[in-house]
Formats: sequence, structure tokens, C-alpha cells
Amino acid sequence: MELNTLLEELEETMMQAEEAMIRDFAGIRTGKASSALVEGIQVDYYGSHVRLKEVAGITTPDPKTIVLQPWDKNALGPIEKAIIASSLGISPVNDGRVIRLPMPELSTERRAQLSKQVKARGEDAKITVRNHRRDANEIAKKGQKSGDLTEDDLKEMLDQIQKLTDDYTKSIDAHIETKEKELMSI
Repeated sequence: MELNTLLEELEETMMQAEEAMIRDFAGIRTGKASSALVEGIQVDYYGSHVRLKEVAGITTPDPKTIVLQPWDKNALGPIEKAIIASSLGISPVNDGRVIRLPMPELSTERRAQLSKQVKARGEDAKITVRNHRRDANEIAKKGQKSGDLTEDDLKEMLDQIQKLTDDYTKSIDAHIETKEKELMSI
């Protein structure tokens, strides 16, 4: 077992947890139109569930509107149903060719709900990071028991694992704070 390999793998898994959280944050609406809000919505299209971005072009012609133009006109109905069923809270406007999603202003209550979602998702990411830390610590301790690491090497490795965990936790907190500010600004 090599110290650098374990730390590199640990950093990669922590980075993936942070990136997944950032992608999820992109789907939380802040009052501005963004294609990320709707890309992942699952549409029942000819009996299979596909992501919205696979059945329609998504554009944002202005900061308050998302326009969905399906590749197949028969997809208009299923797309509209999927948007209504989603947690977006936006009423689609179907004109027979495209679906427009006007972005309403967020109420103070809705902003508070979204802020709670952001905090919860951020906490999930931090838990994932801490779980990866625990797994790496166990591997390091097993390496010391098997004689691959000296006691000093183990202490150094555990310190580096903790430093990496602290760095990612701080980064996640910064992303949470940024998203909350974005949500709460009117």
C-alpha cells in the first residue's frame, strides 16, 4: 500500500461528492432561467423514462423564460406532464410547437424551502466526504497492522486524510453559502 495512491483515490472520491452536489445545486431554482433546472426531469416517452434534454432542445431566450422544443411533436404532452409532476413549481405553457416555462418570482416562503434543500443536500455531501475519510482511515490502519506502514507513517497518513476532509468540507460549506445568497437575493 502506498500513501500517495490512497490519498489520490480519496481526493478523487471526495471531489466526485462535491461535484455531484454542485450539479444538484444547478437544479435548484433561483428565479433565473437555467437549462439545468429541467435537463434531468424524467419524461415517459413511448414507454421508457428518458431525461428531458434527450427529447427536446432547451433554450433560455431571456432570464425569466425557458423554452423547450421537442424533437418529436408527439412528446409535447409527456413533457408537459413531467414538468407538472416535477417539484419545480412552474406551470408550463404549451402552444402546440414549444413549451414555455415562465419563471415566477420566488416567494419568501419558497426561498426558505429551497434554502433548506440546499443545506440538506450540502450536509449529504459532507456526510459522503466523512464516510470516505472513515474508509481511508480503516485502510491505513489495516496497512499499519499488516506491517506496510510504520506508526509514524500511519500518523502522517491520518493527518493528511483529515486535512483533505477539512478542505472539502470547507469547500462544500462555501458552495452552500454561495447558493443560499443566490436564493435569498431578490
